[in-house]
Amino acid sequence: MKKGVLKKIEDKLKKEKVSVEALLKGFAKKDKELKGDWNTIYPSFNGVSGGGVLEREADEFQEYESKLDVEHILELKLRDINLALEKIKKGKYGVCENCGKKISQKRLKISPEARLCLKCRKYAR
Repeated sequence: MKKGVLKKIEDKLKKEKVSVEALLKGFAKKDKELKGDWNTIYPSFNGVSGGGVLEREADEFQEYESKLDVEHILELKLRDINLALEKIKKGKYGVCENCGKKISQKRLKISPEARLCLKCRKYAR
């Protein structure tokens, strides 16, 4: 892969990493002990009672549960971005983890964190 193309892909990955981390920071905290793990912030209930409190708390808990799914998806995306950046550093970027063949530049430009070529990706589903 040409150095100019690789540099553009690396820059794209770095921007994507910042973007994903910003999204996570909006509703989760980085786990200090587990590398790459984030924890969705659990809603704090102030112990207030009355009228619509239970309904509001139920809504907040439901929102919390849906954020867990988003957190998981973003964590996986961030993991793949970090792996791709590490491969670039080591000079091993763009090689399919399954078959060992080169991943097409077209695929890498669209999905720079791709770990599998299109053929292997198709069979991995």
